[in-house]
Amino acid sequence: MNSPISTRRLFLQKGLAFLAAAPTIPTFLDRTMMALAAPMDVKRTQQPSGKDGRILVIVQLSGGNDGLNMVIPYADDAYHRVRPGLAHKPDSVLKIDNYMGLHPNLAPLKALYDDGRVTIIQGVGYPNPNRSHFRSMDIWQSAAPEDEHPTHGWLGRYFDNSCSGNDPHVGISIGETMPLAMMGRRITPLSFDRPETYRYRGADTQSYLELNKPQDAPVDPPQTPAKNPRRPVEPATAASEMEFLCRTAMDAQLSSDQILRAAGQHKTQAAYPGGEFGNSLRTVAALIAGNLPTRVYYVSLGGFDTHAGERGRHDQLMNQLGLGLSAFSADLREQGNEDRVLVMTFSEFGRRVEQNASGGTDHGAAAPMFIVGGGVHPGVVGWHPSLTDLDRGDLKHNVDFRGVYATLLQNWLQSPSKPILGRQYTLLDLIKS
Repeated sequence: MNSPISTRRLFLQKGLAFLAAAPTIPTFLDRTMMALAAPMDVKRTQQPSGKDGRILVIVQLSGGNDGLNMVIPYADDAYHRVRPGLAHKPDSVLKIDNYMGLHPNLAPLKALYDDGRVTIIQGVGYPNPNRSHFRSMDIWQSAAPEDEHPTHGWLGRYFDNSCSGNDPHVGISIGETMPLAMMGRRITPLSFDRPETYRYRGADTQSYLELNKPQDAPVDPPQTPAKNPRRPVEPATAASEMEFLCRTAMDAQLSSDQILRAAGQHKTQAAYPGGEFGNSLRTVAALIAGNLPTRVYYVSLGGFDTHAGERGRHDQLMNQLGLGLSAFSADLREQGNEDRVLVMTFSEFGRRVEQNASGGTDHGAAAPMFIVGGGVHPGVVGWHPSLTDLDRGDLKHNVDFRGVYATLLQNWLQSPSKPILGRQYTLLDLIKS
């Protein structure tokens, strides 16, 4: 006969396999069970902080965005010479200065730039770049190129180091899977593709909800130590273990209700583009308006692996990106939240300088990033990499992406960056003081 499980902490440690296998237990549980290993059946959560905290929104451009056709060196002869079928004509480019400009379909983003709400960081990458989607994405998301098999990311380490309590609301990812960047050692945030999918889906929902009514949680009356000596810990029974699971699951249900309420109540005049990307940004804006205690949101726009027939596809993606970021900014402005939210775009790598024989571009290295929001120092950071002094046909980076992270951690999220990134990187002039 097995020894009784005498503490909830031990039960949690032994019960993870059970949780992962139980189809009626929300996914939230197996992702956050260790964080809820408290001595009593109570949530260890942060309280909503209202409209006082700064928020970072990550936009991942998945597949390897062609940065040369996003921030375009239209005045460089080499650009037109090596991209005869992909180069944008100078008179179509949305000019930033006398050398470079934005893709023609980024007019909504150019308007934000002209309004002082966009910073363009040029030539971002890292030493000895990897051209594999998976490995390079791991490097960007972990911020640890030396780790061949990372299990937690730079934002996850931020949660672990800087966020008090164990509230999974501290980070929310909109998508089917949790990105490595958000995974911490102690805290794993929430992840769902649509708000309505993040809730209990068991076979007997009504009984579950009845079980988890607040009045079903008896509280012992106060006792004085003199009259009530400490009682020995009673071994947990199968019934008490399941009761604890259900009560822990209630946290997921309450969290789900809060998210559904925020998403359902949000009204905006902002014109989001159709599709998954626009819907994701709309959801993030709704959750911000709903005063969740979330500090980091994560969304993705995919389809950037343009090896063939790039022009039409990339034009479409730039249209989605521009319309989405513009609508999101307008939504935040309606809420009065624009100055406390920053958006950072990134991709796992850029594309090669020269187009290939299929009218596309192959995996490259350095590429630009955008930082969008009312808190930025607007303008251009860094210089555009040379189109002739190349690294095996690729642009050479002049800004280490971990310097961008360090700046956002220290100057925006107000957290020391060295414990998170492993060393102190040079900060960039991105954030208003």
